Parts: sequence; C-alpha cells; structure tokens
Amino acid sequence: MELRHLRYFVAVAEELHFTRAARRLGMAQPPLSQQIQQLEAELATPLFERGTRRVALTEAGRMLLPEARATLDQAGRAATVARRAGRGEIGELRIGLFASAPLLPVFTASVLSFRRRLPDVHLALQESPTLQQVDALRRGALDAGFLRCPSAADIPADVAAVELLRERLVAMMREDHPLARHRGPLPIAALAEEKLIFFSRAVGTTLHAQFDALCRGAGFTPNITQTARENSTLIGLVAAGLGIAVMPASLAQIRVAEVTHRNLAEPGATTSIWLATPRGAPTALARAFLKCAGAPMPMP
Repeated sequence: MELRHLRYFVAVAEELHFTRAARRLGMAQPPLSQQIQQLEAELATPLFERGTRRVALTEAGRMLLPEARATLDQAGRAATVARRAGRGEIGELRIGLFASAPLLPVFTASVLSFRRRLPDVHLALQESPTLQQVDALRRGALDAGFLRCPSAADIPADVAAVELLRERLVAMMREDHPLARHRGPLPIAALAEEKLIFFSRAVGTTLHAQFDALCRGAGFTPNITQTARENSTLIGLVAAGLGIAVMPASLAQIRVAEVTHRNLAEPGATTSIWLATPRGAPTALARAFLKCAGAPMPMP
C-alpha cells in the first residue's frame, strides 16, 4: 500500500463518484478505477459498493476512511517538518560560547536576532573555553562557536571562522594601586615587577600564550602568583589586593568596589572574537546564525 493509493481512496470516498474523484485528482477515470481495484486486492476486501447509478462505502471502506485521512495528514506533517528542517527553520542549533561571551553586545544581538527570526529552533548554548570548543567543532559536537583568539593564525586549519570584533586587553587593579594614577594606556613593561593574577591553564584559554609573548617582547617574564578559573574570582582577588589581572576589556563590565582598569598600550594587546563552524559547508541553521551575527559565510 502506497500513499497514493490512500489519496485515491479518500478522493473517491468523499466524492462517491469515480469521475468526479478523477477530475479532483487531475487524472483519467480508468486509471483511478484500476488503482482502487489494486488497493482492494491488496487488502483482500472490497472498499466500495459499485452500482450503475451510485457508489457507496462498504463497512471496510467506512473503517478505513478515518485511518487513511490520519495517515495522509501525518505524512503531510512529516514532509513539512523535513522541508522546514532543510530550510533551517526548525531543529536544534548547538552553539559554544566562552564564559564572558554574554557580556559582548555582538553575542546578545546575534542570539536575539536568531530567536526572533527562527523561534521554533531550539538553541542549545554550551559554555566551554575556546580550546575545548575547537575540539568539539572538529568532532561535530558543535554546529558553531564563539571563540576568543588573538589572530586568525591561532585558529586551526580544520575550523572555519570569521572575525566579529576585536577588543583591548586591560590591567585590572585596585583603585589605590600606584599604577592606577597612570593616565592613558599602560605600557606592559609597567607590570614587570608586579604580582599578577591570571587564568588557570586548565581553563583552556588562548590568552596564556599571547600574554607570555607580550611580556617577553617587553623584556620580562610575568610573575603570576595567583590563578583562578572564573572571571569574577579573578576580579575578586584583585579587589583583595593580591595583584593585577590582565583580562579582556569586556570583563571590566563586572563591577567590583575599589577595582579599576587601564588599557594596555601595546598594539598587540588585543584579542579577537570569532564565530566558528566546522570546516566545510555549515548546516542550514548555522548559516542562519551567521547571518544573524552579521558575519559573512566562512570559506569552505
């Protein structure tokens, strides 16, 4: 039994006239009669009582009619779901994000735009550091991800990414710290003798190698005396007078009493935000999210 057999049966059952049913289906009457006969033969029971002037449903036909309608309705819904999924209108989109991404206007604007455009798509946001996201993108466990990397050279070749914005690195310090009296951007060399607070290497951030390179370029090795995993913990340790933390500028939005910040002066003291997808053609939903983020399609 095929769906077309059920469509033919329902048309005849509703019209109770083979010629009118054939006209409704856009086909000739003889082939329609043959298809109904094939269906009756397959079911081994007549579905219609045929007379010279009238057509009526048998008991088997009356029982089949609501089931046939339900089957056709379900098939129609299944086809609609498949088409909408193919157009990227429904389904699930798995997006990775680093911890401070929600502080960035580009992130909130992208998510809001996507939710308004495709409200039926389940947006599964998964917080994880950049290096873990890269691994997940490679494995196909994420459809897209917000990454923090200094430059395109730091993004693996098997991950496609487009740059969304670039932000400064800042030195977070107590307001009563001597360096807080410095007006304007702070040379990184000014941190050479300072106790520094930084992200734990277990976090999986790309900032470690960048900060080490900046310090070496200024002629010193950073004296990191405290580490932490969470952004708020780092700033809290600064407030407690345990040292200076170097962080992306967006984290200065986390207000903690008696803590201030200064931009770092070096041209390379910046970090970029990227929207990445697995290398190759992104999914329809990932393409829609890239559009909402105002990002061009990554190169395949």
